[in-house]
Amino acid sequence: MEFNWSLMLASYGTVFTPGVLFIICVGITAGIIIGSLPGLTATMGVALLVPLTFGRPPLESLSMLIGIYCGAMYGGSISAILIRTPGTPAAAATVLEGYPMARRGEAGRAMAMALFASFFGGVCGALIMTFASPLVSSFALEFGPVEYFALAIFGLSVIVSISGRSLIKGMMSAFFGLLISSIGFDPISGFPRFTFGMMEMMEGPPFIPTLIGLFAVSEVFNEVQKTGQIQQLKANLNQYLPSWADIKYCFKHLCRSSVIGTFIGAIPGAGGDIAAFISYGQAKRTSKHPERFGHGEIEGLASSESANNACSGGAMIPLLSLGVPGDAVTAVLLGAFIIQGLQPGPMLYKEHIDIVYQIFASMMLAQFVMLFIGMAGIRLFAKVILVDRAILTPAIFVLSMVGAFAMRSNVFDVYTTLAFGILGYVMMRYDYPLSPILLALILGPMAEANLRRAMVISAGDPSILFSRPIAVVLMGLAVVSLALSIKGQKKIEARLSEMEKEFEVAVKE
Repeated sequence: MEFNWSLMLASYGTVFTPGVLFIICVGITAGIIIGSLPGLTATMGVALLVPLTFGRPPLESLSMLIGIYCGAMYGGSISAILIRTPGTPAAAATVLEGYPMARRGEAGRAMAMALFASFFGGVCGALIMTFASPLVSSFALEFGPVEYFALAIFGLSVIVSISGRSLIKGMMSAFFGLLISSIGFDPISGFPRFTFGMMEMMEGPPFIPTLIGLFAVSEVFNEVQKTGQIQQLKANLNQYLPSWADIKYCFKHLCRSSVIGTFIGAIPGAGGDIAAFISYGQAKRTSKHPERFGHGEIEGLASSESANNACSGGAMIPLLSLGVPGDAVTAVLLGAFIIQGLQPGPMLYKEHIDIVYQIFASMMLAQFVMLFIGMAGIRLFAKVILVDRAILTPAIFVLSMVGAFAMRSNVFDVYTTLAFGILGYVMMRYDYPLSPILLALILGPMAEANLRRAMVISAGDPSILFSRPIAVVLMGLAVVSLALSIKGQKKIEARLSEMEKEFEVAVKE
């Protein structure tokens, strides 16, 4: 497709009207609210509000849904930073640095960087979507079972980077997560495994209740255990955007993570959660201060947020160019297109090229609207941290239970959330990292299913795993990533030991 500048400018003129801008504002606001509430994912938000678009012109209806999508991707970071509860799965990596920053009184700084990183990643994703849709889509179509398996292995190599102080404990958490991910139907034979006859476990442990339990409910139990010793957290609420020093400090990570997020988003079946963890791992490996990660390092926060928001533009690329959804949200958007009488794919560019360019413009303007709405609401969001912990802690628990139940209206999900909350609390008490479990739950099924499919295709010949150039490159990157991560982890452990000895000497003096 040859880029048409005059049509692009005309599309911005069409979108930049009071009616369409109002619709985008409504979508962004609704998306931020939905994304910040645990249990209400971006997919659920778009699906719930699709009926509101019936009877509306295509541009207005699609612009509102795109606004919900972009707003929810940012909204997930709000609860991740303030109450250690990822509002969406894509914000799971944000917890690793955002919540420690909030605990040491930097909630405003963390919120400002999350907003700017979300905006930066969203703009980069929209730009790549606008200028490189056909090229990126053709590359994404090359992915088969072998490439997906290699991508999963590359993602799993990040486990070393998120293992905390002990690599052994991190690996134990990861293997436990892989074991849990094997629960449910066998991906090839369809035979149920480890379900103990429970229908609710046929599809494996429900992801959102597991996520809420591991991060939110475990923190509630931890707070209750410290009753009487809880210090009220403080936050600087006067910061709307990150300082120039913070932006300069994180700029290279913002650029790299935005590109990573866009390309992973363009791969059908991948998503913001995978992109966020991979970008977070890359940021830690290339940081000058990797020992700060896990303790509130703003580089990690910027990397994860820019990557998961860039995914929104990336996921739209195969949808528009090929009619193949890039993730669960764009699968719902595919239905919205069809409702409007539009069939995404190559013919969309021939028959409705004006709509395509208007969608490009809507995606870009949605990022700026999100920035302004986020700036307007950042003080309100950050005030959550100022609520008395005796009130906030039970409120988080109730919100977590409601969010777990809301996914499928199933009491079993509430029990699952409680079980993983207890598990998470016990692991925290004995200093076992929780993030490797989550990453294993995300990538374990992808790795197993695609490895099994590849073996079926090759009649059991493992050489197929190294027969495709993309897969070989990803496997090589996984080996390099693993080696660098182990080397970096040893340096971190040595540095932390030195810091502890220096602290002990200082205390004695």
